[in-house]
Amino acid sequence: MSAPEQTNPTHIGLPEKNAHFKVLKESTSGYVAPVFAGKEQQMEQVMDLLETKEFIPTDFIETETNWFYTSLGIDDVYFESEKPETIANHILSLYAAKVAAFSRDDKKLEIRLDRESEDGAVYIDTSTPGVSNLNGAQYEQRIDEKYLAASSPQSAFRVETFRSASSLGKAAGVGQQLRCYFVYKCKFVNPEPAEGETDLSVVSDVTFLNKVTENTKAIYQGIVSAVMERTGPVIEMYEVEGTREKRVVIGYKQGSAAGFFSALSDLYHYYGLTSARKYVEQFSNGVTVMSIYLRPLQAPSAQKYPPIEASVHQVVKEISLLYCIPQNKFHTHFVKGQLSLQETIYAHCVSIFIGHVINRLGAEYYKLKDLIDVNDPVGSAALDNLRKRLRDETFTQEYIFQIINNHPDLVHALYLAFADKHYVMNQEDKAEFIPTLSFQRLQIDKLMDADELQVFIRKQTGSSENAPNHQERVMNYFLHFNESVMKTNFYTPTKVALSYRLKPSAKLFSEKEYETPLYGMFLVVGSEFRGFHLRFRDVARGGIRIVKSRSVEAWAENARNMFEENYNLAHTQQRKNKDIPEGGSKGVILLDADQQEKREIAFEKYIDSLLDLLLPATSPGIKDPIVDLLKEPEILFMGPDENTADLVGWATLHAKKRGAPWWKSFFTGKSQKFGGIPHDEYGMTSLSVRQYVEGIYRRKGLNPSELRKMQTGGPDGDLGSNEILLSNEKYIAIVDGSGVLCDPNGIDRDELISLAKRRKMINHFNKEKLSPEGYIVLVDDKDVTLPTGEVVDNGTSFRNTYHLRPQGIDVFVPCGGRPNAINLGNYRSLLDADGKSIIPNFVEGANLFISKDAKLELEKAGATLFKDASANKGGVTSSSMEVLASLAFDDEGFQENMCLHGDKRPAFYDAYVKTVQEKIKENARLEFEAMWREHELTGKPYSLLSDEISLAIVKMDEELQASDLWNNQALRRAVLNEALPNLLIEKIGLDTLLGRIPEKYLRSIFGSYLASRFVYEHGSTPSAVTFYDL
Repeated sequence: MSAPEQTNPTHIGLPEKNAHFKVLKESTSGYVAPVFAGKEQQMEQVMDLLETKEFIPTDFIETETNWFYTSLGIDDVYFESEKPETIANHILSLYAAKVAAFSRDDKKLEIRLDRESEDGAVYIDTSTPGVSNLNGAQYEQRIDEKYLAASSPQSAFRVETFRSASSLGKAAGVGQQLRCYFVYKCKFVNPEPAEGETDLSVVSDVTFLNKVTENTKAIYQGIVSAVMERTGPVIEMYEVEGTREKRVVIGYKQGSAAGFFSALSDLYHYYGLTSARKYVEQFSNGVTVMSIYLRPLQAPSAQKYPPIEASVHQVVKEISLLYCIPQNKFHTHFVKGQLSLQETIYAHCVSIFIGHVINRLGAEYYKLKDLIDVNDPVGSAALDNLRKRLRDETFTQEYIFQIINNHPDLVHALYLAFADKHYVMNQEDKAEFIPTLSFQRLQIDKLMDADELQVFIRKQTGSSENAPNHQERVMNYFLHFNESVMKTNFYTPTKVALSYRLKPSAKLFSEKEYETPLYGMFLVVGSEFRGFHLRFRDVARGGIRIVKSRSVEAWAENARNMFEENYNLAHTQQRKNKDIPEGGSKGVILLDADQQEKREIAFEKYIDSLLDLLLPATSPGIKDPIVDLLKEPEILFMGPDENTADLVGWATLHAKKRGAPWWKSFFTGKSQKFGGIPHDEYGMTSLSVRQYVEGIYRRKGLNPSELRKMQTGGPDGDLGSNEILLSNEKYIAIVDGSGVLCDPNGIDRDELISLAKRRKMINHFNKEKLSPEGYIVLVDDKDVTLPTGEVVDNGTSFRNTYHLRPQGIDVFVPCGGRPNAINLGNYRSLLDADGKSIIPNFVEGANLFISKDAKLELEKAGATLFKDASANKGGVTSSSMEVLASLAFDDEGFQENMCLHGDKRPAFYDAYVKTVQEKIKENARLEFEAMWREHELTGKPYSLLSDEISLAIVKMDEELQASDLWNNQALRRAVLNEALPNLLIEKIGLDTLLGRIPEKYLRSIFGSYLASRFVYEHGSTPSAVTFYDL
């Protein structure tokens, strides 16, 4: 199929049949400015000042002054707040610009006036109605960045902007008018209202209350109340009675949409509309409300646009999309009219997706990998370095952007294919779908199928089938994306971020790079972040972490590693979850480099957007049905992780508020108030780690009180603090976020326990408790001399590498730190001159702290090393049993038996926690003994045995769930009776439990329990016959 000669922007969406909008029965702006009694006297003062300047001819002074005071739409608040000298200077500047215009060939008038202060600002600019000027003063962007993005209940700014009623005359250029912006610092009636307060008489700015009409106040009251109830924006449109003017009112939470104010102008300009006046009001309960008065263009070019009655519908529809991502990477194409808003935001999301998943390694790398001996540490290290460089230096985000930016025609065609799959419309509109693609309705673009799109991509990129160039490779990922998306909230009327449920495929993920295929994948893109959620099984559970970055460089590094780290964390979780019903999953949210303070907003948007795809739509016009190509319900089980522990309570209640039937089990690690079992309070993760530490001591006949210990992850963290409280070794060194604490004679135990109980970092350690050989080096320290005479130049570098300089350490338990802190490039620092491991015992409490290859090399050097997937599984066991209790009880029983009653825990809760703790220790002990036995029999490294046991259990689990054994009612009942906690069976009854718990989850319990117990007893390589013979 030949490509269209001309690309018209695609905007999907039709005016609703018989749509009814509210009618605004007032012809004013909705504001009545207080009259400035001294206005006439001020005008006289201004004219006197202008006369002394001797620039404006005397005959023109009164005319220019009257024009400024009466024709620009400026209300009396400005005149009352400004000094005569300032106003005179503004009038002078305007007149000077008029004079300058006569010397220009194009006679174009350019006026740019601005005054900024801590309490507000004034901006005056020439403006052509309906046109976004990319080369102009960008005052709206300035207001967004300096005043609106930073607004909070503690310091907020309101905005009033007016367009002059008439043009500036022939010298100004066709249709040019003045646009005035006034920014005022808010003075709230009550700066600190009660939580949930919505009464405008309490939360409003004083000036707003003095100016607003009763009708507009009622409108704002409704909007503010609705914003407090919803997560996303509230959008209303009113027809102004007796005119064609439309008033659009938008409410949203402060700080949730950076760049929204200026982007809105681009949106209505795109549809041939202009604004007469705009208002931004702030409220001390954290709500922002914008009010925009829209009217059609009067210029000759207006004929190419639909009538305002049709175009305003599209504006209202797309405001929610714009709210999600106000400033996308391809926004310039939108402003120029080359692509629609939908197309540019689609391209923005896909470009992020490509940046994380595109295969950067290539066939040559895999050929080289096959030639390298895995037992050769030098070759393996070189290959690992090459892999890192390829990932870092090829197909950068900037390079991907440039390729996509150069092909708007391809974006146009690819978006149409995406929209054809996912856009929902009424049956009567179905036949009109294709004709609505062009705004000018001048031609109809044919919808291309995947094969035609592939040919089109090749043609436009100048590539060939046998030798695809980089441009084709990048644009092909749009095809893969379209094929993989099973459902999306892209066309949901109200949303806070864009979410996509993808079905992973070999086209997306090479089996050579990602050894275990993913079951499901979500991508979420918001204005402050991007996020993934990956899982390896339908029933899966894992934590949600937020990654923060200390600098732009750190963000770039985090972005490069984000997807691989997410995959590896979920994969570790999959192996760690071997003896519980849920498979492994993990969610990672990466805050944008300039949005590091938006942790809560990003988390809430991420969760709400996932819920859009997990729950059926029940609120027409707010959450409409979506196209679901998956055609089966899904439940995600989540938990806390880095930077999210204090947010899971909100997620639980939000799922309940949105009607999720599984809200009780949606998040684990929540407050005891909501039936959660906090890992840190009960040391759940540490209980498992300690089973491995103590198992080593028991099997080797070691006395822990005589052992010298090093630990990363300090007394402020969950795992670090509980490891300190549960242990009785002699601590020599602790590394945490604040720095390094070391005492070769043993760190004072009482002081260390005090820090652990108080959850304080080592920078709070009392230095008087150090021996003469002890020291503390903090990350901000410079040029510190240690007791040995060594000088530490940089405290951060010293902290980051301290784990690589052990001295006299018997056991190392990483309880915190970044992934791959020990890797093939640095593990030799842990070997002595003879190539033996300096540290004889490692128990990896922190996830992925030691790379896979480095683990094997350390074991080869004589270390006893147990990896994270085995040692660090206490938390997942606790979370799994928390999920089980949530599914087992109905809402009333859950409240009675699992939730706090005031400050008192139910007796059942305490008993259930003890059951959980015993199960953690049992599972850890069974796996430890199985690995120790297998190691003695085979000599295989513990790291490999851990993987083999995990894979064996997971494989047998899946086989058992799919087998006919599940259909054996007697066997099923017997297994579940043994697998389910006796406490739950006694409290609820087995039959009731089997009726309440979803069948998918019961199958998972059945399979995981049988498989784990069998493998722990018989090893990781028994024959299938062995199982059936038992």
